[in-house]
Amino acid sequence: MLYLAFGSLILGASLVGLLAFSADNSGFFAAHFSVLVGVASVATLALVALFGYQVYSLWRRIRAGVFGARLTAKMFWIFGLMALLPGLVVYALSVQFLVNSIESWFDVRMEQALESGLSLGQSALGNLENDLVKKAESMALQLSELPVEKQNFRLNDLRETGNVQEVALFDTDGRLLGFSSSDKAELTPRKPDRAALWQAKLQQPWSRTEQGADGHTLIVRAVVPVNLVSLTESMRILEVAQPVSAKLAEDAQSVEKAHRDYQELAVSRLGLKRLYGLSLTIALALSLFSALSLAYILSERLAAPLRVLARGTRAVARGDFSQVSQVHSRDELGMLTLSFNRMTQQLSEARTSAQDNQDKLQEAKAYLESILGSVNTGVVTLDGELKVRLVNPAAATLLGSSRDALEGRVLDEWGEAGDGLHHFAVAMAHHFREAGGQRWQEQVEMVTPSGARILLARGTPLVAGGAADYALVLDDVSMLIQAQRDAAWGEVARRLAHEIKNPLTPIQLSAERLQMKLVDQLDERSQQILTRATGTIVDQVATMKSLVDAFAEYARTPSLQAQALDLNTFVVDVLALYEHHAPVSTDLATDLARVWGDPALLRQVLVNLVKNAEESLVDNAAPSIMVRTYNTADAVSLCVEDNGPGFPESLMSRLFEPYASTKPKGTGLGLAIVKKIVEEHHGSIEVHNRTPHGAAVCLTLPIAGDRHE
Repeated sequence: MLYLAFGSLILGASLVGLLAFSADNSGFFAAHFSVLVGVASVATLALVALFGYQVYSLWRRIRAGVFGARLTAKMFWIFGLMALLPGLVVYALSVQFLVNSIESWFDVRMEQALESGLSLGQSALGNLENDLVKKAESMALQLSELPVEKQNFRLNDLRETGNVQEVALFDTDGRLLGFSSSDKAELTPRKPDRAALWQAKLQQPWSRTEQGADGHTLIVRAVVPVNLVSLTESMRILEVAQPVSAKLAEDAQSVEKAHRDYQELAVSRLGLKRLYGLSLTIALALSLFSALSLAYILSERLAAPLRVLARGTRAVARGDFSQVSQVHSRDELGMLTLSFNRMTQQLSEARTSAQDNQDKLQEAKAYLESILGSVNTGVVTLDGELKVRLVNPAAATLLGSSRDALEGRVLDEWGEAGDGLHHFAVAMAHHFREAGGQRWQEQVEMVTPSGARILLARGTPLVAGGAADYALVLDDVSMLIQAQRDAAWGEVARRLAHEIKNPLTPIQLSAERLQMKLVDQLDERSQQILTRATGTIVDQVATMKSLVDAFAEYARTPSLQAQALDLNTFVVDVLALYEHHAPVSTDLATDLARVWGDPALLRQVLVNLVKNAEESLVDNAAPSIMVRTYNTADAVSLCVEDNGPGFPESLMSRLFEPYASTKPKGTGLGLAIVKKIVEEHHGSIEVHNRTPHGAAVCLTLPIAGDRHE
């Protein structure tokens, strides 16, 4: 497109030049007017077509939303107006001036004087031209009789014989074949006019009086054909030149020039108006459409780097830093493109470095999480504002919540208002704020959906990169405390069995002996008092013996005689004892796996659980006890359920401790002994209240191996 615009510009400038030349050459103008107008019109239409194509292309790009298209359009119309407005003013003034000037050139008296002077000069110059033509024809005749190779050597003789200044021999194309001149400074002749050559080819002589090279003299030239005898040689052309006397030349030249100019102007009076009007019109169209085309091209050149930068910025926004724009100039746009490339490279390097650091950070984080995930201790990391950053799986398990519900929240916002997790979080936040950046430790009892836990919480300040962070370390000490309590109660039970049981028998024997010795010696009223007193002593001693026996049984480690046991058959045999006086029903799973267990100890467990359930239903109008068995993942479960009042929430965490009982009588050792027997079987036991009322005690025993068919 750039070459097309420049080509149209050069063509239009050439046409304007030809039209200007035609204004000074009426003959050329008359002969080639239609051709000039046609070529000028074609050039103008080409420029119009180029302009239309550019406008259409620009319109399509604007519709498509191409970046920089609107800038191109703005510059396009600005340059167009800059060319159009001054051009129209100059065009209007020039046309008006030319029309008035051309009309003032013509006068009748001047025309008559010029014609009279021209006739006089033409008659004198005509005689000189006729004489010179005769001389030229004579020389041509002599040359035609000579061979071609000798013609050049004869030119000097012919010149001297004819008393002329120059003689030159040319071929039909105007190439010089031979030359002779009396002027030693004249090295080569002027090539004959095209019209002279053309007329000589038509076997007609041609003559003209023209101005010399110095601009003051007139030279008469005659051109005649030289016909050769040989048919194999082409025709030649002879030119003869003779200067006119200085005075005659000066007069004739001035008269002829004035007359010629006047006639040309007169002949082309209307044509000149059209010619200059056409020239100005083409000049205006040329300047306008060339400016518009160049404006389009320059706008494209200016907008191209901006489009490249726009594509680059969109790529950078998508995270693609591979777009590198080529720098083709050293101007401001080139510097901008270079700066953009440098910025993109720096961003790419920064992203690569950040990605490497992120990978290292993720690797370190994964390594840390793998370590934290493999430990049983709960770890919670917090920032200076007590916002939770990381919760390891052990901590989430201890707190009875998911990691997603804990991470990213302020510690005080854990859980819902009123639940155990929220109370725990508020207490921990209080400890952190009160500690003032120092280490602290606290044992806390926390109620979770899976039951109450006793947690040992330790707060530790961390210093990482200057930031004040904290770590909350949690250990579940419920089992440890329970083991300590069990050990303590076992020691108490052993001491009671040892220290209390020994004096009980002498006390009972002494009371019985007193009754035997004194009953006959006292009156009836005293006998009743003695009998009642000794009976009370004997009964209380029996009660204390049973209590000591229970403590002794609790303190004694059971000796297992384990075997593969069909739990369903075992349950049916034990519950046969209650079929007449207890509302016991069963829900036994089919295809139940066998368990390893001691039938005697497990009988004690089941009897104890059914007895507890039966005692809780004393005041119930519709008592119900259900014994269930079912398979779990790797164990077998046995549950005893009732519809009694259930266990108080205040005792749920201490049900398996001695003396933790809701009954007015009894030692409170039943569930403690049951738990101990189940743990000896490597099983577990859980207690929960049922909805709407009732309680359930479920124990889980390990599978013996093969399933019972």
